[in-house]
Amino acid sequence: MAVVLVLRARGLGDLLTTVPALRALRRARPGDHIALAAPHRLKPIVDLIASVDEMVPIHDTVGLRWDGESPALAVNLDGTEGIAELSRTKPERILTYRNPAFPDLPGPEWQPEMHDVDRWCHLLESDGIAADRRNLGLVPPVASTSHRNAVVVHIGAGATARRWPADRFAAVVRHLLVQDRDVVVTGDESERETALGVATRAGLSSARVLAGQQNLIELAATVAEAALVVCGDTGVAHLATAFGTRTVLLFGPNPPSRSGPPPHLLGRHAVLWAGQTGDPDADDIDPGLLKIGVPEVVNAVDKQLRKRPWPGTGLDRRAQQTFRRVG
Repeated sequence: MAVVLVLRARGLGDLLTTVPALRALRRARPGDHIALAAPHRLKPIVDLIASVDEMVPIHDTVGLRWDGESPALAVNLDGTEGIAELSRTKPERILTYRNPAFPDLPGPEWQPEMHDVDRWCHLLESDGIAADRRNLGLVPPVASTSHRNAVVVHIGAGATARRWPADRFAAVVRHLLVQDRDVVVTGDESERETALGVATRAGLSSARVLAGQQNLIELAATVAEAALVVCGDTGVAHLATAFGTRTVLLFGPNPPSRSGPPPHLLGRHAVLWAGQTGDPDADDIDPGLLKIGVPEVVNAVDKQLRKRPWPGTGLDRRAQQTFRRVG
């Protein structure tokens, strides 16, 4: 049995953009042993993808440790930086985008403006493996506590640049409470104090603050059964896409054309963007993100909630996706 080692060493959203590529690889090599190198915290979501035989945990400090046999194929779904790590596993062949530091290694040219889902499908297609960009969906997990039909307001993001101000999130939550909507506020453990502050400003009970209280599978279940998710450019946005949950997404500094819901997913997402790009890892809130005001978000939320609920978790193929430019 040949071993295929796939490197995807980033966060939740990055993992979810590779789902069509991972499934295409599984279809193309049904008899091979596919090992995915990714952070251990993502294992509950990797299990939902159902295309991987083994998960190899990687860590920020030590990177990839591979003790198995030399892979027949190493697939680099971690951009141009993962080539060195995969090379150390001594694979027979590496499938990757070109990197000037490895001039003898073939592969397609990296295209910075390409959507992340397209990027990884294109890589496989360059090797003759057909990939279906629409194959993004996940089966919703079941959690012990249900928050069915709540509006999920996710206040966090992986970097300060992508975090909309807490007082603005509070204003949106306050509006939802006036509309008699059930609201829960989510985020990771480091964002709990901010989430509690949002709840206090909005007049929301602290019992509705789930930030820091859920594991990844519980968060995924909450997103899957939500009436609507309001968040920035985060892994939670990608979870909502995977589960067919309606969203209002606040983009900046990355444009939605790179990391937003793929255009073929029709009718589920209202995407707000000021039209300017910047550093997604900056220590200050992106100026373009700050141009998105509370009135624009509240208007988008109201329009999304007025839409007829789509039965189950399937995608609404009949409607048109909304990309709304602010400013």
